[in-house]
Amino acid sequence: MHEAIAKSVGLMGTDHKYLGLLIRHGEMTAGDLSKLTGLTTGAITGLGNRLEKRKLVKRAFGKDDRRKILVVPDTAYDMRRLGGPFSTLQKKMVRLISTLTEKETDIIRKYLISTIEVMKEVTNSLNVKEDSNE
Repeated sequence: MHEAIAKSVGLMGTDHKYLGLLIRHGEMTAGDLSKLTGLTTGAITGLGNRLEKRKLVKRAFGKDDRRKILVVPDTAYDMRRLGGPFSTLQKKMVRLISTLTEKETDIIRKYLISTIEVMKEVTNSLNVKEDSNE
């Protein structure tokens, strides 16, 4: 789904994913984005170039340290550009959820919350292992 939405606005699925992280977390340096995503700084440079070419982000000097270059999402523009497909998805999901009983939604909610907790636990254990090898 994300790949299809990305293609509909001329992006690759991974670019769309990382743009979403920038929108969620706000402006950051390439190094910070690299740490957040696990991508190399070289890959982040390419990502920044592709997103900047499509006017989805811009680069700006850091306020406190002009040697730092920040990747800054144009959130308002990005949401206008990507909002159509997500708006359609949201409407259809709301329609689907409205057909469920309260008991069914409670079961789904419990499953999703539990799944997120398991994923966080596994992610944290992987990060600990990765850090301990340094």
